[in-house]
Order: sequence, then C-alpha cells, then structure tokens
Amino acid sequence: MRVAIIGAGVAGPTLAWWLKHYGFDPVLYEIAPRLRKGGYVIDFWGVGYDVAEKMKLVPEIRRRGHDFQELRLVDSRGKIAARTGMEAFRSVTNGRFLSIARSELSSVIWNAGEGIETHFGATIDNIEQDSDCVRLNLKDGRQEKFDLLVGADGLHSRVREEVFGSAEQFEKPLGYYVAAFQSTGYEQRDELVYVAHSAPHCQVARIALPGDETLFFFIFASHLLDSEPTDETAQRRALESVFGDMKWEVRQILEQLQVADGFYFDRVSQIVMEHWTKNRVALVGDAAACVSLLAGEGTGLAMAEAYVLAGELQRAGGDFNRAMQQYEMKLRSFLRKKQKTARSMTAFFAPKSRFHMKLRDLAMNAMRIPFVAKLLLKRSFQDDLELPHYQG
Repeated sequence: MRVAIIGAGVAGPTLAWWLKHYGFDPVLYEIAPRLRKGGYVIDFWGVGYDVAEKMKLVPEIRRRGHDFQELRLVDSRGKIAARTGMEAFRSVTNGRFLSIARSELSSVIWNAGEGIETHFGATIDNIEQDSDCVRLNLKDGRQEKFDLLVGADGLHSRVREEVFGSAEQFEKPLGYYVAAFQSTGYEQRDELVYVAHSAPHCQVARIALPGDETLFFFIFASHLLDSEPTDETAQRRALESVFGDMKWEVRQILEQLQVADGFYFDRVSQIVMEHWTKNRVALVGDAAACVSLLAGEGTGLAMAEAYVLAGELQRAGGDFNRAMQQYEMKLRSFLRKKQKTARSMTAFFAPKSRFHMKLRDLAMNAMRIPFVAKLLLKRSFQDDLELPHYQG
C-alpha cells in the first residue's frame, strides 16, 4: 500500500517511520525547501515520549534536548515574583520530561526514517479521490497516485481545506497570538531557566540555549490589535505596538528582532472536527485536533496519533475503512479532554488582570511544596491513555 503524507514536521515523519516499519510504502511531501530550523521550544512528555521509546529515539532526543531547572516570573524591575523548580514536572511524569526545540525533534524523527522518499518544496494544487485511489496534483504539474493520503500539515492544513472544507468550520481561535524568534549574543542569560515577565493580557519570556543562543517567546490577547497582521513586516510591527511600553528587558528584547532567526507568528487556535478521515484521506496532528501551542504537548499527541493510525492500518491488513474508524474511536475522547485542559492554560501565560497575576504567582510559589505541585500538575501532566500494542 502506497501512502502519501503531506507535511514533514513531527506527525508526518513519525507516521512515515511506522508505516515503513510495517511494510507500507510511505512518501513524504513538504512545502518548505528543507527541514525547518529554529522555532519554539516544546516540553516533551506523555504519550509522545512513549512513542519515542518504541522508536528507540529517546537517547538522541535527550542528547539534543534540555533539562530546564527553573520556571521564573519577574516583575518590571527584574525582581523575582514567583519561581518553581522543574523537579515537580519530572516527578509527576516519572522522570520522562524534557524540553527540546520543535525543529530538533522533527530532525531526529526524520533522520530515523532514512531511505523514506521525501519531496521538499512540494506545493499541493488539488486532491482527487475515487473508489480506486487518491490522486495528488502538485503545482509543478506532477500527478501521483496513492492508495491513501494523510494530511500532517499543521494548524492551517491545505489537505483539510481541500478535502474536508474551509478552516472557518473547524478552527476555534482562543483569542491570543504567539510569536517566537532566536538570536545570538543576548547579554542576559540564566542558563536552563525559563524567565518571563507579564502584564495583563500578555507575556514575554526568554530561554537561554547552548551556543550563546537565546529563544524569545511572546503571547498576547488578540483584542490588543485592531486586525490580524498578515505578513512578517506587519507581525514584527505588532510586537512593537503591543510590547513597546513594557519594562524589564522588553526594549532590549525587541531590538533583537533586527537580528532574529526563524521568526514565527501565529494565532492560538484549536481544531475541532467530528471526523478526521474521509474515504481515502486522513488527518493527523494539528491538522486533525490541534490542542493549541499553549498546551505544551501538541507534538507528543501528534506522534501518538501517527502511531495509532499506522498501527490500525497494519492490524486491519490494509482495510483502510476499518483502520480509520478504529483510529478515530481510540483517540477522540482523549484528545477532546486534552483540548479542554489546554484552554485553561491561558491563565498562566496571559492573566486577565494584575489580580489574576497575583493568584498565578501564589500558585507557582506554592508548587515548591511537593504535594501541592503534584496536586496542581497531575491533571495536566498525566495522560490517561495507554497506547495500543501492535504486532510487527
């Protein structure tokens, strides 16, 4: 069975690895000219970690990842308002917790699938399917025939739009924008510490990385802008507009925009769909059930979705109708719970008022007491899904 996979981020290469493992013939297509670099740092735990263990990738992921030591919130003068060690996060996940750049995780998975056919710089024109096959038509005039096609092309999935309908039907904006970029040589460095400064409806943070690199992360409420910026120039101006008057180090951080590497900007949304499959086409990862960047576990969930879809195809002996039904049934309620939990995370990143900031700071300081930390973190950081075991 030949399977086209659109998207070479995290979900796509994971699915390709498992399909190849089971004897299928996967082909990856990616719109970017090469694997993406830079971007934001994600926390990696839970079912994604389980899948990485099954793929024997944890040692390499740990080599490229980071064990942050502290989460720190500071006021306008840089004075610590709240802090908590990361031991609580590692404890509640039984030590199976680390942070890694999303692009690094993608690279580890893609490299593990050595020999899998991959086409970079490939843009979809349209998708056609009938009872016998699905045809992928590319902008360069190529047409390829496959038994199945899987969209692993993220929040703004072209596959979802082409096969299932417009984004407006499925995308649920949470009312925030996020931005991230990376630069070299920023003077203020707190190694292995996430340092953040908040004001009502917004937060800016910095994360010191190896090699004198610093990652900067912004989140702010969408009502602080009159309209959504549609190109990178407007997006950079939006950061200046929203954060320009904030104190702490924000002025120096905004100056780093001039030498930024891998600039990222997007709205914070979830994708909510009744079904992720239609005839010979399926969706995985953010294209199917994005929980939002604020959840912190989206990449791990994408890996789990890819693992289950590939496993069900193997278990069903290529009966894709049966496999797709089982794929949805096994994951639907779990992912909906994850989306519900993710919606509560905005209270940490962008509190609505200074009163809410105080409550958040009190809760974070309380997390330095082990049993309090376990109580507060257990619901968000323990997955109530046991991955199926597939033969082969």
